[in-house]
Amino acid sequence: MTPRDRDPRPPSAPLYARAGVDLDHDEAFVDQVKEIARGTFRPEVLSSIGGFAGLFKAPERYREPIFVAGADGVGTKLKLAARVARYDTIGIDCVAMVVNDLVVQGAEPLVFLDYLAMGELDDEIAAEAVRGVAEGCRRAGCALLGGETATMPGVYPKGEVELVGFGVGVVERDRVIDGSGIREGDVLLGLSSNGLHSNGFALVRRIVDEGVEAGRFDLRDAPEELNTSIAAAILAPTRIYVKPVLNLLRDFSLNGIVHVTGGGFDGNVPRILPQGVRARIDPAAWPRPPIFGFLQRQAELPEGEMLRVFNCGVGMVLVVPRDDAEDIQHRLQGMGERTYRIGVVERKADDDPPLHYAPLPD
Repeated sequence: MTPRDRDPRPPSAPLYARAGVDLDHDEAFVDQVKEIARGTFRPEVLSSIGGFAGLFKAPERYREPIFVAGADGVGTKLKLAARVARYDTIGIDCVAMVVNDLVVQGAEPLVFLDYLAMGELDDEIAAEAVRGVAEGCRRAGCALLGGETATMPGVYPKGEVELVGFGVGVVERDRVIDGSGIREGDVLLGLSSNGLHSNGFALVRRIVDEGVEAGRFDLRDAPEELNTSIAAAILAPTRIYVKPVLNLLRDFSLNGIVHVTGGGFDGNVPRILPQGVRARIDPAAWPRPPIFGFLQRQAELPEGEMLRVFNCGVGMVLVVPRDDAEDIQHRLQGMGERTYRIGVVERKADDDPPLHYAPLPD
């Protein structure tokens, strides 16, 4: 049988459509995206979805605005989403991975653009993913200003989607947070995660594949310890910390902020530490969502690898002056944030590592 014989489209269809790209179908999907995105618009939006680029004016309340930009994606978590045909959370993940990186600089996210690609555009899957993007934008307070939907025959398997995003935020020049203000004695406050978020999924997928193949569990199983299905626990969307952090910044000075992503604590906390100090973190200082214990037991992962790969229950770390730590915790708890005192900043000798794990001093 030839490729032409296998083509489900009628011979009268345009050749481009028979090659896998139906322009009429794909362009009609843009109208759906317009409706989904409109609910995220801010007053500064000057254009609608569908043009060659989005237009947005800088908020007038900023005296000396510094624009902060970032891009990220959902990664191989998308493979597990496709495996269980659940696409409602991955759009939130896409936004979260970008806007959380913006707010650690003290920036208010303004606009977001997404890139969605499939081998053949499936309206239901794509719309579900874009609705998730819009929901993430609402949680972050930014506008879904535009993006790109690409049909790429032969590149992605049926039912799978690629999803990445780009965002821009703004911060006053004199309010940029870069870690340079961190001092010995500062306190590390951990904001709870919603589970795995969007990192470490190469390892998660290996654990899942081995467990399913060995018959130890199925993704739809709901162990009592998880209080939900394994799939739901794994796909829980990345938390968006923008609003609580911006709320804090109105009244408090934060010396540093860490988004705990790929590389866990080891790969992220040292990135903001100035010379002469190191961080001490006590892994016993906060509870972990049950999914971490489940995966750790399934693969017999050592504790050191858990902390190096996963967020282990803390999605964002705030480095705050010791005198403000208690007030900041109270403020966060008043906003419904589960917050834990997880570490301190210490003086660092030349041969000390920038991060070590130990019980906190009294």
